[in-house]
Order: sequence, then C-alpha cells, then structure tokens
Amino acid sequence: MSNVSNYNLDFEKPLKELEKRIEEIRLFAEEKQIDMSEEIRRMEEKARSLKLEIFKNLTPWQKVQIARHPKRPTFLEYIELIFHGFIELHGDRLYRDDPALVGGLAYLEDIPVTIIGQQKGRDTKENIFRNFGMPHPEGYRKAIRLMKQAEKFGRPVITFVDVAGAFPGKEAEERGQGEAVAKAIMEMAGLKTPIIVVITGEGGSGGALAVGVGDRVLMLENAYYSVITPEGCASILWKDASKAEQAAEVLRLTAEDLVELQVVDEIIPEPLGGAHTAYEEMAANIKGSLLKNLYPLINDDLNTVLSRRYQKFRQLGRYLEE
Repeated sequence: MSNVSNYNLDFEKPLKELEKRIEEIRLFAEEKQIDMSEEIRRMEEKARSLKLEIFKNLTPWQKVQIARHPKRPTFLEYIELIFHGFIELHGDRLYRDDPALVGGLAYLEDIPVTIIGQQKGRDTKENIFRNFGMPHPEGYRKAIRLMKQAEKFGRPVITFVDVAGAFPGKEAEERGQGEAVAKAIMEMAGLKTPIIVVITGEGGSGGALAVGVGDRVLMLENAYYSVITPEGCASILWKDASKAEQAAEVLRLTAEDLVELQVVDEIIPEPLGGAHTAYEEMAANIKGSLLKNLYPLINDDLNTVLSRRYQKFRQLGRYLEE
C-alpha cells in the first residue's frame, strides 16, 4: 500500500522539478532509443543528495507541514499494516458513536490489545463524515469506555494521536467537551493496564492530551506535539495567523525538542521524504518500536508500572529557575 502523493510542499519544489526532468529525459531516451544512462545516473545522484539535504535540515514549520500532509497515513491504514484481527467497537453508551475517533480490539503479533486513535478523511466527503479528525465529547467518552474495558480484561492500550484539537463547536461544548477531555486524562493516569501513546501526525492541544497519557510516549520524526497550533499561537501572541512559521520556532513542538524536554520518550524514524512516501516502511518502524516498548511493560509488575507512570507525569518537562 505504498503511496506517493502528487501534492508537493513548497520546500520540495526544487526536488520535484529535478525528478520531473529525470523522468522526461528517461522517456525521451526510450522513445529515440538513445543511451543516456550516464546522464540519468548523474541526475539521480544529484536528486538523492538534494533530497537528503532538504529532509535532514527541516525547520519546525516544515515539519508541521509534513505532519499535515494530505497523504500521510491515517489511523485505519496503520491498523491494517501493523495489527491483525481488528474489531471496531462503537458508541459511548451515552449519546452516539463518533466517527472522528476509532477504537477497538486487535492483535499486535500475539498480544491482544485495545487500540484507539483519531481518524481523518481522504476527501471532502470523508472529512465531513470524520469531522476532519476532531472528536466530539462522545468520541472521548467512547475512548474511556474502551480503556476501562481493556483494564477489566488485562489488555494493554495503544493510542495513536493525529489531531489538530478536540472539536471546538457549540454543540461539543454543550455536551461537555472540557469535562470529557479532563476525565479521559484522569482515567488514563490511573488505568490499571500498560499504555503506549504514538504521536503520528498532529498532536494539538487537549484533543491530543485526552489520549496522550501513557507509560511510553513515542513520536514520529516529522510529527508535532503542542499546546496549540502554530496559527493559533500566532493569532494570540501577534494577532496575526500568518506568523505561524515564527510561532512554530518558539513553541518547541518537534520530536527532538520534546525528547530534550522529557515530554516524549522515543523518536520513531520516518522514511526519507516523510511517512507518506512509504507506508509499509513507516508501519514497520512503528510496529518495531511498539513491540520493543510493550514487552517490558506487560512483563513488569503492574504496581511498578503505575508508580512509574505517576512519577513520569509529575516530573514532566524541564524548566529554569532564576
């Protein structure tokens, strides 16, 4: 299911133009039956060097753009590639089912787990159905229900985070969005089963925090995790959303920043060019990291796991005193 998008980011344009030129020369050589293999080889080497230069020196804002790439793998695609035997469970038993947050039962290799994550759409119709991946209160209440069920049956919980934020609409506030987010955080903090969190794309505000309390917090190389989106931050600080690039610099939202700040435990590498360029490779990297982190947790004493989780979030972050 490897997938390369035709959607290009601004900073990728020199590379895409060079790749297009290489393809044109290759087609011309085939059509005219001319040997241009040496020139094509030199241009391909130049393209590889340019790609490495671009993607090994990304700015925070460029990483935000990659995290939002419309062809970045979604939660359901990761389920298909990483887990097997998935059974989706629906509804919060209070109001309705929320398609923006998907959850259910699956196997990670031979380990039965509960998996939960936000689901974005691929086109306008699906995005409307999925509410652009922004859960309502009933989505988080469904997540709580599934996590409590996992606790009852001793299944580890794995959450995938890819959300700009919880849905901020009037109807969500009327149904208790703040309470649902707060309760999800509270329940995860004391949930009597191991929890692993994987930030795969956007990790925005309370929408991410609501399913972000884990014994291990893993983050993809080009994902971001922040109290607010760069645009929202720029609107508040400078009354100008166009300064989002400047906001991304000061928010310290990249995986490298967050490992340094001890908010995130491990960075999962992405294929060169981003997760959207090689689904299978990205899924294999996530699966390997999940197994590496999950086996020690399920083999450890549960009271020790819970005590470590408590201390982890009590001591979260780094700061300077003056």
